[in-house]
Amino acid sequence: MKEKIQSKILEIRNITESTYILKMERNGFDFKAGQYLVLNVPGERKAREYSIYSSELDDFIELLIKEVNPGELSHELKYLKVGTKVQIGGPFGYFILKDEVVNKKQPVIFVATGTGISPFHSIIQSNLELDYQMIHGVRYKYEAYEKEHYKSNRYQLCSSAENGIGFKGRVTDFLKTEQVNRKALYYLCGNSAMVDDVTDFLEGNGLPADNIKTEIFF
Repeated sequence: MKEKIQSKILEIRNITESTYILKMERNGFDFKAGQYLVLNVPGERKAREYSIYSSELDDFIELLIKEVNPGELSHELKYLKVGTKVQIGGPFGYFILKDEVVNKKQPVIFVATGTGISPFHSIIQSNLELDYQMIHGVRYKYEAYEKEHYKSNRYQLCSSAENGIGFKGRVTDFLKTEQVNRKALYYLCGNSAMVDDVTDFLEGNGLPADNIKTEIFF
């Protein structure tokens, strides 16, 4: 059921100079991990879509937001005061795990670039027994947003611009060093170039198209 509710900002937590976590009241807002909401500051008319970062189990909502050009909502939100009311609508989207996947413990491989890790954080924190591997592509190590939230043996950092930190190269380069798991589901979220490249690679290595789920982060 889609809804619009008012929610107070509880905390703004800086992760890097340009990336932060916006924490808000949940107020009974129901969603499935992997979905997104539409956020707006009343009167601003600058509604934006953001994947939900927090777990279905939390009594609050968190969004992982990367600040873009000044004047955009992502810039304004960063400087709002705690207690400011915002409007959230939704939830939207079908980038979620099916119940039978969780129940059967089918392996899931998540591939993300940048803040595209947000829906996967929500899915993993909502399904603590999930058989997963998280592959996260960034430029620099400081962009490994809250990597301590993932099991160390299930999290693979891929750094395209920094040596000695995880795997040196893009996520597509890392995947080429691994055998494609044809029994797994692959969920891809990030920039369109990555999603296209990884999809082509997986399908070229025999993975059925039905085993690939994608979401584009612009």
